[in-house]
Amino acid sequence: MTDGLPPLRDVINTHQLRAKKNLGQNFLFDLNLTARIARAAGPLDAGTIIEVGPGPGGLTRSLLAEGAQTLVAIERDDRCLPALAEIAAAYPGRLTVIADDALKIDYATLGPAPRRIAANLPYNIGTVLLTGWLDHPEHFASFTLMLQKEVVDRIVAAPDTKDYGRLSVLCQWLCVTSALFEVNPSAFTPPPKVTSAVVRLEPRAEPLAPAPRAELEKVTATAFGQRRKMLRASLKSLGGGELCEAAGIRPDLRAENVPVEGFCALARALAERAA
Repeated sequence: MTDGLPPLRDVINTHQLRAKKNLGQNFLFDLNLTARIARAAGPLDAGTIIEVGPGPGGLTRSLLAEGAQTLVAIERDDRCLPALAEIAAAYPGRLTVIADDALKIDYATLGPAPRRIAANLPYNIGTVLLTGWLDHPEHFASFTLMLQKEVVDRIVAAPDTKDYGRLSVLCQWLCVTSALFEVNPSAFTPPPKVTSAVVRLEPRAEPLAPAPRAELEKVTATAFGQRRKMLRASLKSLGGGELCEAAGIRPDLRAENVPVEGFCALARALAERAA
């Protein structure tokens, strides 16, 4: 990388940055790895790239070096702001840093569309952030995210597997999902206790199947809350076998056996019962 900026380890030492556990911080120092993530998030030269939790700016630098023209970085840790200001100075007019809590941001207001999120997400709020963004998937062109591998496994899991669950259904209903590559704990400082992975989600023009979201979330929460039981039992509070019959779903299936389209059918049937 020829941005004239010092190595990340020097940046950490200069600004006395130590990862804080309560902020879910694990800093990436390998610029080859951050460049790989940046390339996976492309195209970067149109619209707005949004990074959450840039920390000392490893991925930030790679996103800019790989062509991001409008990059918005959201960082709540004030200790990191001087390091990010140095990056902004090296790329005049291309980086805006917002010092705020990522959970409180109105992402639809952050720069022109298309908006792409590229981030090494804080592990303690990663799933909450993603599900919040999926409240309005139409605001985004893609999400390229580093999360715990177990969360990525759940996002992309197919039916009839142990990782398939509520998060799988929600993400695959609204997006095309792809697990890209794993990241060893040794790539981070401090090394986390879990393996990480990068996943890409691209919002669909229309959901995979029609379904009212509130009912879909209720059905999946109820079914996967007792995932070892057959649907006639796990969904008893919502209508059990009668609900399954109305949706055209076998009541002897378990939650993990039902594809996304099947849960959508159950959600539609639940809405019709309540109408």
